[in-house]
This record gives sequence, C-alpha cells and structure tokens, in this order.
Amino acid sequence: MLHFQNVWLFFIASLLLNITPGNDMIYVSSRSISQGSKAGIMSALGVFFGCFVHILAAVFGLSLIIARSAYLFNIVKLAGAAYLIYLGVKSWLSKPSQKHTHPQSPSLNKWKLFKQGMITNALNPKVAIFFLSFLPQFIDPSSHFVKLQLAVLGLWFAAQGTLVLMIVALIFGRTKDFFSRKPRFWQIQEKITGTILIGLGIRVALTTKK
Repeated sequence: MLHFQNVWLFFIASLLLNITPGNDMIYVSSRSISQGSKAGIMSALGVFFGCFVHILAAVFGLSLIIARSAYLFNIVKLAGAAYLIYLGVKSWLSKPSQKHTHPQSPSLNKWKLFKQGMITNALNPKVAIFFLSFLPQFIDPSSHFVKLQLAVLGLWFAAQGTLVLMIVALIFGRTKDFFSRKPRFWQIQEKITGTILIGLGIRVALTTKK
C-alpha cells in the first residue's frame, strides 16, 4: 500500500511551482503566439512526455548521477541549449510566408511540434535534478514501494503542469487571431519566436548546479 507524506502540501506546492513562469511556459507561450493555440497545446503535450524521461531518471536514480557529475550535467545541459538555439536560429532564418495572411492556413505539423516540446524538456538537466530533490520529500522512505511513490508523484506533477501549459496555450493563442489581421506582425513574428528560443537556449547553457 502506498503511503505519502504531506500529500496535500505536495498538491499545493506542485501547483505553485507549475504556475510559476519557467522555460516550459515561455516556450509554449511563444509557440502559441506565433502559431496558435493548437501549436501551443501540442508543444505542451510534448513537454509532458519529455517529463517521463525525468520521472524514470528519478525513479531509477539516473538523475542522481547527473546531479553528482559535473561532466554529465554539462553534456545534457549543452545538448538542450544547442537544440533550443538551433530552433531559434531556424526561426530567424525563415522567410515570411503568405499563409500568415490567408484565412485558411495549412495544417500544422503536430508531430514536429510535439517532438520539439518533448526534446526541449527532456534535455533540461535542471528538471531531472528538480524531480530528484523535490519528490523524495513527500514519500515514505520506509515503504517497500518507494519507486512507485516517486512515479505517482512525478506523473501528478507532470500532468498538473501540462494542464497549466494548455491553459497558457489557449490564452496566448488568442493573440494569434488578433495579430493575423495585421500583416506587418508576420514580418517580425518569426524573429520574436527565434529571439525567445535563443534566449532560452542561452539561459539553459548558463545554468549551474546549486
């Protein structure tokens, strides 16, 4: 039988942490503003599945290795930063398309958005360390089901965070419809998205272990 410690405190703390703006929220917001709510929601779902990497790492102790090894931490950190910067540069170099001013724009590449969101989250070592340091505070270490407790709490945290990101996507996605009626906006929207992604990449690259 599962025994959690201070489970209501966990629910409150996890909600407060999930509504605090961070890399994932900034990423989903930028996707929603530039490509609409559906793009933001697919990115949020990608982030959710990216969390599975960190949940499994916390459960099986791999994130402990990353937390204790500066070398491994830097490898994962730089890989994630490079990917974000790559997406940002790609947005900067893309040319404006007439589809932005057309009322029936082509369907989004949902799988691509999903994959990018998943990779962005999975390659963030800070998330792995966070799961490892935060989740154990709410489990019963004397239980025979410690790994299951970690998995359940991790899934709850990820699901709650995804719901928050979807709400953010719906809110910010409405601005896309507003700006779609302003052709000039589409001349700079890729630059805005690219700048945000590059900034996130630099932020991740400069991350240090605490």
